[in-house]
Amino acid sequence: MVASLEQTRNSPLSNGTHHQANGAEEKLDELRRLLGKSDGDLLKIVGVGAGAWGSVFAALLQDAYGHLREKAQIRIWRRPGRAVDRSTAEHLFEVINSREDVLRRLIRRCAYLKYVEARLGDRTLYADEILKDGFCLNMIDTPLCPMKVVTNLQEAVWDADVVVNGLPSTETREVFEEIGEYWKERTSVPVIVSLAKGIEAVSDPEPRIITPTQMINRATGVPMENILYLGGPNIASEIYNKEYANARICGTDKWRKPLAKFLRQPHFIVWDNSDLVTHEVMGGLKNVYAIGAGMVAALTSESATSKSVYFAHCTSEMIFITHLLAEEPEKLAGPLLADTYVTLLKGRNAWYGQMLAKGQLNLDMGDSIKGKGTIQGVSAVGAFYELLSQSVLSVLDPEENKPVAPVELCPILKTLYKVLITREVSTEAILQALRDETMKDPRDRIEIAQSHAFYRPSLLGQPRHTKQSKNCAFGEA
Repeated sequence: MVASLEQTRNSPLSNGTHHQANGAEEKLDELRRLLGKSDGDLLKIVGVGAGAWGSVFAALLQDAYGHLREKAQIRIWRRPGRAVDRSTAEHLFEVINSREDVLRRLIRRCAYLKYVEARLGDRTLYADEILKDGFCLNMIDTPLCPMKVVTNLQEAVWDADVVVNGLPSTETREVFEEIGEYWKERTSVPVIVSLAKGIEAVSDPEPRIITPTQMINRATGVPMENILYLGGPNIASEIYNKEYANARICGTDKWRKPLAKFLRQPHFIVWDNSDLVTHEVMGGLKNVYAIGAGMVAALTSESATSKSVYFAHCTSEMIFITHLLAEEPEKLAGPLLADTYVTLLKGRNAWYGQMLAKGQLNLDMGDSIKGKGTIQGVSAVGAFYELLSQSVLSVLDPEENKPVAPVELCPILKTLYKVLITREVSTEAILQALRDETMKDPRDRIEIAQSHAFYRPSLLGQPRHTKQSKNCAFGEA
């Protein structure tokens, strides 16, 4: 079965793209019409950021539509200058030689020799260089199709029709502020699909969170109706290897249904949903609790019972938090629950928690790990804790019958903060929290959340005023 999938994915078509009998050209034509493209005018799609998921997402589009060169241009931007160290180059060489299809492709492209030289230490490879050959630095074991890589951000985005944000949430604001400068003279409004999972917390003038889609809106002036979030139970390498997966694209009616259709592939089903808030916030929360899940798995030798206890408590906290942010949030069920499950089961944040608990990583190494990229759950732990610890947001603890900061009803979040941010306690504290006899039944927390008594609309802040948006060319178009 694996061999047949590999043979299908790596069929010898020009430059590694794959002509699929799934109506690709019709779907492309439909999106082109919606974006007002005329005959002979390329639809320009660019991925910004080349981490594992950002690279795979761009590669999926390249595989599906890359052969339609007269109608679409698909490129990916990443920063230049990131050197590939010797040990990674040696491992990459082993991967290349273990895959006959990849080996033959590199030889045909006259690109094999540089990997030989890098293995011997005779030359230095760079991340943008190997990405052109289909190798993501954060996912060396999964070769992708060759891609068109741009290292100049202005060149990549200035006239892009569709921009895919594959950056970590911690880098989204900075990069899109730069993009906003390049877009000041634009009269057409691009469509942006954000893959980022995480939040920022601010306390002035009042406590609130800022999600990646809001960061993009504020940085560029692109209206929220043109900014969408895509998330789902997706492990990047498994998706590129054609394992069946699904996702949801969330946003306004104008774009989410057309984009869901455009992005859908036989092995990657994309549904659409209007509740951007819940899905984007849950995208950040799942990374928070995945770190704890990894700790529990390592500390209990993968005890299914302990992991299930943790799952019950962490999901009840996630439900509680989303009910603070949205009056009628999407239920934690179906694909949204599956997204949480797979991240707790097998994601870089869960891996990070495991490595910390096993002593194979330490907090002084930071949250950017070689071969994995940014562990976004670390910054999200700090952001959610800082937000929910604000006394002005106090809620009534029904058991103590006194006002408390919302974080006091989220003991796992509190413990993760003490482990990862203040470093007051060791990873074993996560088990102590679960075993604490004062820990409330998860059902109680869910019932409190669903009573709507704690809903705080101010936590999401206010969208940019129309008058402010008109300072940008998009408001004048």
